[in-house]
This record gives sequence, structure tokens and C-alpha cells, in this order.
Amino acid sequence: MPSSSPRSPSSALAPNAVIGIVGGGQLGRMSAVAAAKLGFRAHILTQDAEGPAAQVAHQVTLGAYDDHKALEAFARAVDVVTFEFENISADALDCLAQHCPVRPSGAILRISQDRLAEKTFLAEADIPLAPWMAVTDTVSLHAAAETLGYPFILKTTRNGYDGKGQVRVYEASQLEDAFASLAPHPLVAEGMVDFACEISVMVARGTDGTTRCFAPGLNYHREGILDLTLAPAPVQEETAQRAQTLATAIAEKLDLIGIMGVEMFIDRAGNLLVNEIAPRPHNSGHWTMDACPADQFDMHIRAVAGLPLPPALRHSDAVMKNLVGPDDMALWPDIIATPGHIPHLYGKTEAHVGRKMGHVNILFPYGSLPGALGVQDALGPLADKAGTQD
Repeated sequence: MPSSSPRSPSSALAPNAVIGIVGGGQLGRMSAVAAAKLGFRAHILTQDAEGPAAQVAHQVTLGAYDDHKALEAFARAVDVVTFEFENISADALDCLAQHCPVRPSGAILRISQDRLAEKTFLAEADIPLAPWMAVTDTVSLHAAAETLGYPFILKTTRNGYDGKGQVRVYEASQLEDAFASLAPHPLVAEGMVDFACEISVMVARGTDGTTRCFAPGLNYHREGILDLTLAPAPVQEETAQRAQTLATAIAEKLDLIGIMGVEMFIDRAGNLLVNEIAPRPHNSGHWTMDACPADQFDMHIRAVAGLPLPPALRHSDAVMKNLVGPDDMALWPDIIATPGHIPHLYGKTEAHVGRKMGHVNILFPYGSLPGALGVQDALGPLADKAGTQD
């Protein structure tokens, strides 16, 4: 396991250096914009010449993420590499690392993109988790059901996001069908938590070992997709501090360079249980784009470029509302006309059901985040489409 102790600072990239970003989606887009603000040039590796990141990048390499010829050409054209999503090959990052620094590392990607590896790492690091068991076959499936009890959740170890790749199992008669419906195997079985809420912490770590944590945000979901984030999360200060301490500990144990989202459950007894990690900018951190002097994308680019990390301050409280699919985008004329709505669109041409098209931030004076009714009032035309917790 990589050392968690701070290292001597490495040389910071000079202005006009090239930040290579693997992935052409909205997180790559917003990272590229942050890079430009800091005087860097963004070079995107993507398979979509018209994708969100390609629209704002200085340069684009079109190629598959497992095409070693494209990877080598890309790596030779940039000064450092980062990535915007986990569903890429860690072997590809290893290939890139032969030519330039890769931040976060392929080793971290391997952990984060496999639920079994992720839970094993966190458990060995004494990070609190919900009860879980590996499921490799029908024997271990029945053992997990007996140990965890019903209902429990059966999940794929890879490629699960926005509620995909998982089945809730309520009784023994569902076991075999649930196991057969998910692939590839092995799977992970997770016990149910006496759930109170979900929060997430964005933690950044620089090349010198400096860590910065933004205030935890409270997350609400609709149909498995993040719907709303309220920042700061309306939880006890001691709970918020414990969440930031946990996120920092994980970043240090991983030897992270860059930013990472750490999702956590709070149960009704007040316990914090880490759900998953995402070593990249994260949807639940988008509120920082308008509520903080240095947002999550700025922190990420600073970290991967070897620049000093400023404090993770906020000057305002915030609500972030995702714009998902054709229903939300049909409200765009009303959204853009609503005072106080700060819109961010991602440049996607087709609003498919369940597809994140953009988000809206709404700011409140520091320390004055309203309650549920006030949030609904501030959402305006989006009010009746928000606030559902799965």
C-alpha cells in the first residue's frame, strides 16, 4: 500500500503546460475550464469529437481508451494526466504513466472501480462500512442472505452507477434470479442500514501531502440518480468534522493526488458508514462552483499540476439541482429566467431519459441554508421535481 506520509513538493507545472484528461464528459469539460482559468491547456482523450469536454478543450485526441498507440501519442503530448470517470482500464493508465505522471494513480483507480477491492481496502484501513460480503457463487449467495438478512442489496463489482448494476433482494425466492441477472461475477452483497441520510465529502490532496476538505453536502436521489445536494449538510458539527476526518484518512492511505468524492451514510444512531469513493470530481461537489472561491475542479487541477492548495472555503450556502433528461430540459426557458438560478449546461445534444444534461446552483448567505420549504420555494419551476430520497 502506498505510503500515507507527506512527500517533498514536486515541481509545479508552469503556465501553458498541458493537462491531459482521459474522458470527454461533463466532468472533463468543467476540469478543462478550470485548467484554462489557471493558465493551463487541456488536452482531451475521448471517442466523441463533439462531446462536452471536446467543445472547450485546447486539443483533442480521438481514440479508444485501450488503444495503446493512441494512448502513447496522447501521453507524449501532455505534461500530466488525470481522468474524469472510473470506467476506463487501469492498464491504460499504467501505459500513460510510462511517459508522464498520472494523477490519481492507476493503483487508486483499480481500487475505486471494483466494489470488492474498494470494500476490502476500506475494511483493512479500519474505515466504517455497512455490513457486506463477497458473493462468488450460489453457495456464498445463500450464506450472505443468512448473515445479512432480508432485505439486502446485491451489486456488481464494476460499472455500476446512477442506480445501475444492483438488485434489492427481499426474500429467498428472489436469490437465484437476482444472482443470474447481474454480471460479471463475483458480486457484493450489502446489508441494509438504518438509514437517516447520505452525505458526501470532497477531499483534495496535493503533491506535498496537503489535504483540503470541503463542507459535507447532503444528497437526495430520484430513481437512483443524484437529484439535490444541500451544502453544508444540515448535520451536527461533530458529525461533519468526523466525515471530513474520514475522507482525509482515506485520501492519505491511498496516497491520493487530485480530488476525491467520498459518499457516506449516516444511520439513525448517528454512525458514519462509508459507501464508496470516486477519485475524481463528483456530481455532489458541483455546488462548490458558485459557493466557493476555489471550487472542486480548481482544487483538482491545482493538485494534479503540483500547485499549492488553497483552503476549501465557502462564502455562501448552496443548493445544487441536477437537470436530468427531457423533462427537466423542457423547463429550460423558465429556469434561465428565474432570478437566483445559476445554470450550468454540459453541451449534450440529446436529452435521453436519465441523462444528466446540466445543473443549477442556488446560493444563500453563509449560514442561512433554508429548510425544506425554503429550498422548494427557491427551486421555482424545478420545485415539484426535487427532493425525493430513494
